[in-house]
Amino acid sequence: MSAFKRRTTAKQPPLPPGTRTSPGSTATVITSTGIPSLDDILGGGLPLSCSLLVLAPDAHSAYGELVLKYFAAQGLASGQRVCVVDAHPETFLAECIWTPGSGSAPAPAQSQDPSSSSQSAAAEDEDDERASEHDTKIKIAWRYEQMKQFQTTVPSSSQSADDYCRTFDLTARMPEAVIKSARSEGRIPEIIPQADSPCRNIIHRLSEMLSQSESDQALATRICIPALGSYEWGDLSPQDICYFLHSLRALLRRYPRACASICLPPHLCQEAFGGLGWVQKLGWLTDASVTLAAFGSNPSLTAMFSSHHGLVHIHALPAPHTLLPPSDKFSTLRGLTSSGENNLAFKCMRKRLIFETLHLDVEGGVSERRTTPSTNVLAMEAGVGHDHSHTSGMSAVTTGGSTSLAAVQVQLEQVQISTPPQPASAEPDTTKPESSFKKAKVKKKVAFHSERPDLYDF
Repeated sequence: MSAFKRRTTAKQPPLPPGTRTSPGSTATVITSTGIPSLDDILGGGLPLSCSLLVLAPDAHSAYGELVLKYFAAQGLASGQRVCVVDAHPETFLAECIWTPGSGSAPAPAQSQDPSSSSQSAAAEDEDDERASEHDTKIKIAWRYEQMKQFQTTVPSSSQSADDYCRTFDLTARMPEAVIKSARSEGRIPEIIPQADSPCRNIIHRLSEMLSQSESDQALATRICIPALGSYEWGDLSPQDICYFLHSLRALLRRYPRACASICLPPHLCQEAFGGLGWVQKLGWLTDASVTLAAFGSNPSLTAMFSSHHGLVHIHALPAPHTLLPPSDKFSTLRGLTSSGENNLAFKCMRKRLIFETLHLDVEGGVSERRTTPSTNVLAMEAGVGHDHSHTSGMSAVTTGGSTSLAAVQVQLEQVQISTPPQPASAEPDTTKPESSFKKAKVKKKVAFHSERPDLYDF
């Protein structure tokens, strides 16, 4: 009988519902944000004991709040505990999205015919894609028609048995039966901010809530803060927001079964509020920080990137147990394993929100010869159209935010030729009198004037 024994790993406790092990480290447990493409950017999902900050500086849209609605809906659909920190938590939950074709409350750990729902959602997404790309479709050689189409985003996850990432529909709202069932089970604790020192009070109440739920290790806790620093929070300074984010991050480190997602109002997401380097400072105080820069305030960018609604800027990525973020190795959209990092954008379709790689429109290779300027050129001209002068021959050149005028003047020169005097004769002159100006070859003079001579170095 051999004295050697096979080394076996110690039996690990079961993971909470809606979570899985991170591909970058077996010591890290991750949970889904509800958006498969955002999970890919984060390296598979948001790790527990970490915080995610979503910045949306565009005041004409609410994409940051939409991401948090995905986050809360995914938690309730997975049977997790969702703590909402807001002045109107009932309104926020009532506006959350839900799975397609579900009018009643499903069981948290059971999926309702996942194959059919995922297939129908995929079919509807394909219809939307075909409708949006109908006008921009180009003709290619017949030998390339059977090739696989280039994918700009990750596919939607099929609803597996563990319900890691559900497929949500923007046109569906969370049923009241789901909210009532979760409230009766104690899975929706609510915290309403007070005007008197709200940051310290909320940190204290979150600590009490997490300490009470620590006994129930079977459930993970999601902290959802849709509007940190809004008027219900009182008059907060940049120091107060930095204190809250730093304290929340330290609190999550003490409770490894909790994670948080925060969104700031648009006026707090800009450098004008916190000074130079404010956005970078917010990235240092959180584990993950992204900015959704929408095109709502810039019509020229909307016309140039008609298939997208904004750009995605990454400031920080979670790496709780590793030196480098797992996203650097396992993210498909970022593309660091094959080439340089890709430019990312997002678009809000009829039924879902997608993060994908950004590519410029096709300028050449269309089926017919171009006789008019491209749409990108027209969009750029429309952006500076109000600065054009009404003088003929004037064109505007925009560089670095300033507009300078360049003028091209063309002058025609006429040459006067004197004719010798004719001798007097008795016979009448039947020829037509010639003009004192003879038509000569026209000479052209071209003069080029510009307020910025350094731009035109011929």
